[in-house]
Amino acid sequence: MPQPIHVDKNNLYTFSRLAPFIQEYIYNHNWTELRPVQIAACQVIFDTDAHLLIAAATAAGKTEAAFLPILTLLHENPSSTIGALYIGPIKALINDQFERLHGLLKEADILVWHWHGDVSQSHKNKLLKNPRGILQITPESLESLLINKYHDIKRLFGDLRFVVIDEIHAFMGTERGCQILCQLARLEDLTQKQPRRIGLSATLGDYALAEEWLCSGSKKSVITSKIERGNRQVRLAVEHFFVSVDDEFWGEKNRRDAESAERREERKYDWDIGVYERYIFNLSKNRKCLIFANNKSQTEAVIASLRKIAMKEGEADIYHVHHGSISASLRQVAESAMREPNRPAVTAATLTLELGIDIGYLERVIQLEAPLSVASFLQRLGRTGRRGEAADMRFVCAENEVLSEATLPEQIPWQLLQCIAIIQLYLEEKWIESIKPVRYPFSLLYHQTMSIVVAVGEISPATLAQKVLSLPVFGAVSRDDLKLLLRYLIDINHLQLTEEGKLILGLAGERVVGKFQFYAVFPDNEEFLVKQGAAEIGSISLPSPVGNQFALAGRTWEVVEVDFKKKIILVKQVEGQASIFWRGGSGTIHTRILQRMRQVLFEDTEYPYLQSNAMKRLRVVRELTRNSGLDQKNILLLAKNKCCIFPWMGTVAYRTLERLLNMFCRESLAIKSIGGVNPYYLIIKLDKTKVNSLYPEILCLCEQRITAENLLSDAEAPEIQKYDKYIPHALLRKAFASDHLDMEELRQQVGLW
Repeated sequence: MPQPIHVDKNNLYTFSRLAPFIQEYIYNHNWTELRPVQIAACQVIFDTDAHLLIAAATAAGKTEAAFLPILTLLHENPSSTIGALYIGPIKALINDQFERLHGLLKEADILVWHWHGDVSQSHKNKLLKNPRGILQITPESLESLLINKYHDIKRLFGDLRFVVIDEIHAFMGTERGCQILCQLARLEDLTQKQPRRIGLSATLGDYALAEEWLCSGSKKSVITSKIERGNRQVRLAVEHFFVSVDDEFWGEKNRRDAESAERREERKYDWDIGVYERYIFNLSKNRKCLIFANNKSQTEAVIASLRKIAMKEGEADIYHVHHGSISASLRQVAESAMREPNRPAVTAATLTLELGIDIGYLERVIQLEAPLSVASFLQRLGRTGRRGEAADMRFVCAENEVLSEATLPEQIPWQLLQCIAIIQLYLEEKWIESIKPVRYPFSLLYHQTMSIVVAVGEISPATLAQKVLSLPVFGAVSRDDLKLLLRYLIDINHLQLTEEGKLILGLAGERVVGKFQFYAVFPDNEEFLVKQGAAEIGSISLPSPVGNQFALAGRTWEVVEVDFKKKIILVKQVEGQASIFWRGGSGTIHTRILQRMRQVLFEDTEYPYLQSNAMKRLRVVRELTRNSGLDQKNILLLAKNKCCIFPWMGTVAYRTLERLLNMFCRESLAIKSIGGVNPYYLIIKLDKTKVNSLYPEILCLCEQRITAENLLSDAEAPEIQKYDKYIPHALLRKAFASDHLDMEELRQQVGLW
């Protein structure tokens, strides 16, 4: 028999407000109560006309919190067009949410549509003919609608009531997030209707910033349903390995020489795989387990190693890879394997599985190296412990064996320190990074300018300026900035001025906007498609010569044929283990993490989650750095003509310091070279007599009225975003100085030295 809803005043009141088919769904699925986040969301949506920010832990029921009241209102008063728009960051999340809503709406007269690049045109045409219900879409597909269905927008969205934006932390502070805000403003302009916005997130550091982002360009206020995390039980462990041979483990050479041929063969296999990989194999053996890595190459390498161990030990092949360069079909195979109950499966992924895709009951998360942020750590931790059990996350840090000639910064296990710092920041302070908004998104300015022109066909410069500058994300962009851009686009034939004084697309512009890749503001995927027969495996950046081998989807492939014109690589599967490399940025690390890493080095705390190797490694590096005097000063002499700066500041401030030294200190301090690893340390090669002048010089420069703009030369034009190559250099310098440098933070941090 179905369980009755829990007898609680808030529960009963909220339950009674829900549509009958939802009440029946709740009974049939044996819900005993509505969750706090669902009650709070219903109260806001039913009783106010405000926007809503739903901030609650992973698996707290945020999606249902948004859609239970939305579906109720759409059921009570059906919309004459699409009534609710759901914007998700990735196609897999849209597919997943579609399935969840599909079950809820089986008996209701509300249709749910999903729309992205993998959806058939016939499915899309059905919606275009009869626009009703809920549309789930990516920002890129929404951009396509705004361009290609410009004259149908009012017919499609004229009675739009709600916009749900999932995982808003993945959009905030990015050009893609700015694109969404532009799209919502353009929709409101075309329909003359302002739908209510509902943002969902499990990892927000600053609720005020999130509220400001969510209501950007809107006249409605935001109410936040913030549900505090309970005292959730968490199991954490951090272990450390040197990835090269360790004499203590492998034994003395003469002892190895005396072993039997069979034992030497076993040791040869051990050498190939290593203790690091075996440790990960044991952590994940016979479990439902996600392995998170910070890049695609690492996911491929670890799965190839685990599969090799399993094959040698006669274990089943339960291993999968999930990242953006794996084919959609293989990603779906991995997701299905993870969802299948009572069967072990191990998938190595990048951030593609960090977001809220439902992969069922997960026993453990393994993190290779340190995540870049506390927010990422929480997202990944939140994938486990979804049935009232403890969340289980294991960090595994690998470090190259420290050579005798290594300098001090090379002897510090930065990834281990970063793991500990991120864990401690959350355990001690519940601290999560705030996301800084983009001030000058000029690449998006180009994109939205061209998008509006191609949608309307022709437009006067004054009308275009009004439409573009009224978009909420361009508040800091002046009319002169836009005028400079428009003149430049006319010069390079992206736009053309007609005899009537109207702007239309130029020939060069047509070549850009005519490709489907234009809808996205992130860089194009120029990779080669890898196929085994008719089956797609994935894609890689650069093709290998015929006969060469590479790894993809956790397996090894040999190149059979390369079609450079079609960008297709035909392969066959082979035995053995190969590697592959993808280019990729390292991301941004917050200053607070670096400060906590310094504290980890110089406090005496023994963290209970550190395993034996990690504890031993931390003790060694603590003694080493204290003996070096690093606890007393930030600049140390490494050799007679080299010193090292340990800034203990984040990526942006580190970059600012590096440029300050390059622009203002090379001559005065006779600096020969500047290198290092952002954001951990800077190595300066200079005359030994100038070492003691380095800090006073930096401090003096920070006390002067130097601006971020002063750190760029007139010849520089840093191209970072997708369409920066079409932006005048003066605007690129302005954007880089504002959004990628920070003199104020540098001054603050140098003052602490």
